[in-house]
Amino acid sequence: MSNIRISAIGLVGKSMFFDVPKFHAGGETILARRYHEEWGGKGFNQAVAAARQGAHVSFLGACAAADAPAIRAFCRCEEIDGFLRAKPEPTACASILTDGTGETRVTVFPGARLDAADVSGFAEAIEKSHALLLTNETPEAVNLAAAAIAKRAGVRIVLNPAPARTLPRELLAAASLFTPNEFEEAALFASAAGSPFAAEVVTTLGARGCRIRSTGEIVPATLADAVDSTGAGDTFSAVLAVRLAEGASLRDACVAANAAAAASVAVRYVIPSLPRRTL
Repeated sequence: MSNIRISAIGLVGKSMFFDVPKFHAGGETILARRYHEEWGGKGFNQAVAAARQGAHVSFLGACAAADAPAIRAFCRCEEIDGFLRAKPEPTACASILTDGTGETRVTVFPGARLDAADVSGFAEAIEKSHALLLTNETPEAVNLAAAAIAKRAGVRIVLNPAPARTLPRELLAAASLFTPNEFEEAALFASAAGSPFAAEVVTTLGARGCRIRSTGEIVPATLADAVDSTGAGDTFSAVLAVRLAEGASLRDACVAANAAAAASVAVRYVIPSLPRRTL
């Protein structure tokens, strides 16, 4: 484990994967060829991906009290400091359909959610971090509270604006780096209409790689035989944050993040696909 410290806040819950021959049309019923369960969520996936890159990771999430022991045990196995807030609501869950080409369709039930008050007990972890990872699966008030702590401490804020939603000016101003896909990029710039922001934007382009906003450069993707694209964006954001924290240039960090994302799409499901660092 390196001396790089990453804090991540996000949704954690049960991910249920259905491998289907094609996606549904209308009221069609389709039989799945495979079924798989694992713990997941964008913020949680990013925490695991960052830990597998050698960073010391702290993760804040919410879940039903009954699920907390299992999620904490998983965090220990991944060498993640898990800060879990028990809530009365059911733990979040997601249904992920993957077709024969590696494309996905995802439905998320947000379940137990963090609130802004939960962030105070995570403040020390944020302040000691080199980067804070946020996503739009977390309530806006939570992201704002965490971003305020990070900004005061001079911690880089990497925000993956997924799922797409309008962002407040305070968050646009606080973030250091956004990592949207092309659809989320359009929503991000719509949020910023009339309120220009200085943060860098690295947009993921799937098989084409990624685009750096400040230079317009497209950093090509690493070739891969895709079987499941779920989690590729989370892998990209986490690896990008870790490499930047280590002092890599933005372009070199993008090359590493592209390679990690390419490795992830070649493996089914998310947790098994999050690559462990070799170099």
